[in-house]
Amino acid sequence: MSKNERLIFHVDVNSAFLSWESVHRLAADPESIDLRTIPSAVGGDKQSRHGIVLAKSTQAKSFGIVTGEPLTHALQKCPSLVVVPPNFEVYTRYSERLMNLLSEYTPTLNQFSIDEAFLDMTDTYHLFGAPMDIANQIRDRVLKELGFTVNIGISTNKLLAKMASDFKKPNLCHSLFPSEIPEKMWPLPVEELFFVGKSAKAKFGILGIRSIYDLAHTNVNILKTHLGNKYSALIHEYANGIDEEPVEVTDPKAKGCGNSITLSQDVIDNAIAKQVLLALSETVGARLRSSNVSCSCITVEIKYTNFQTYTHQTVLPHQTNTTATIYEAACRLFDEFWDNSPIRLLGIRTTKLDDTDFSQISLFDNNQSDKFKKLDSAIDSIRNKYGIDSVKRASFLKKG
Repeated sequence: MSKNERLIFHVDVNSAFLSWESVHRLAADPESIDLRTIPSAVGGDKQSRHGIVLAKSTQAKSFGIVTGEPLTHALQKCPSLVVVPPNFEVYTRYSERLMNLLSEYTPTLNQFSIDEAFLDMTDTYHLFGAPMDIANQIRDRVLKELGFTVNIGISTNKLLAKMASDFKKPNLCHSLFPSEIPEKMWPLPVEELFFVGKSAKAKFGILGIRSIYDLAHTNVNILKTHLGNKYSALIHEYANGIDEEPVEVTDPKAKGCGNSITLSQDVIDNAIAKQVLLALSETVGARLRSSNVSCSCITVEIKYTNFQTYTHQTVLPHQTNTTATIYEAACRLFDEFWDNSPIRLLGIRTTKLDDTDFSQISLFDNNQSDKFKKLDSAIDSIRNKYGIDSVKRASFLKKG
């Protein structure tokens, strides 16, 4: 790379929820089975056969199990699958430890999701060594100090760094500099390009576009007649490795706190959609509590299989960071604006954040909200002390 080019790392935890679940269990009982070494999954409850797969082991993947599919389908593929319920408070703590470690290498860090982050190393890499050496140092430290593995992608922009981190896994570092695009990226199937989904893949197929090379060398005006101007221009640039978006340090109070999941199979069942919303509510609530902030605005996002995205939001009468309140509001919003079309992505976002310790007491606060706060606090405390299986939310066992 030249002196004028940026240096961007993308760090992605391998099978994050399952890895963190395994590390947490082994810390509590070193003699327990490492879930990463057997067919296993995080999500829902095996006895009731409710819920979706939030994460799976490499062995589970060999049975064709995919993230986001109903647990009933996964158990049909692998009846011996070991299923454990999620513990988002634990996962949030491991995420925070990872981000703290990464922040030692650069102040310009953007947490892209609970298990991945972008690092702009342009101004700091000379303090640590050659780019690949730094990436391997980070990877080794994460395994030694935190107990789980990551993949790290290295490039001159966020897109290529993210593409590189998706190369062979687990626990590896890969580069994808612009000069390496013809060899490493263009031969890949077009659906492996970031932001290409099933609908776009089908339209590309009609145009005879099978690889990222085909897309990169297709006239953008032809794409615009089939996929729209904005998306076509963006995806054509991505296929050519172009991405000028900076790595911005996120301020959680200014930006809000949220999470979303792209589903491996289209969801048309209300109960399954609600289970996804519950998982998202757990994650978002845990992040808010971990940051000691509360929200007063909740937004639900739905992206349909035609890539049309819709949002619906509500302003709460009082601030909250409880899982139950977030979930209740999300379900209400979902019921109000879902049109029963197949869903590709679901998301929850909370905004209008304020410090919990200094938030204004609302006239609408009541005993019920206090119970929710005490419930979350009790669950956090018990799980922290006695482990994940010491207490489980009934919602994960009873709701579809």
